[in-house]
Amino acid sequence: MENKTLKLEEKEKQRIAHEVLRAIGNIEYGEVVLTIHDSKVVQIEKREKRRFK
Repeated sequence: MENKTLKLEEKEKQRIAHEVLRAIGNIEYGEVVLTIHDSKVVQIEKREKRRFK
């Protein structure tokens, strides 16, 4: 049972990493903010800036 739990945790870490990379890859100007509670990412915010000349 412990092995299954570890696999689920690893899968969740991979999913979070994928979401962070996706947020970074889809932004030209702005910031990506991670909210962490108890050493775990619980929220990803993407604040995008639009610049006009």
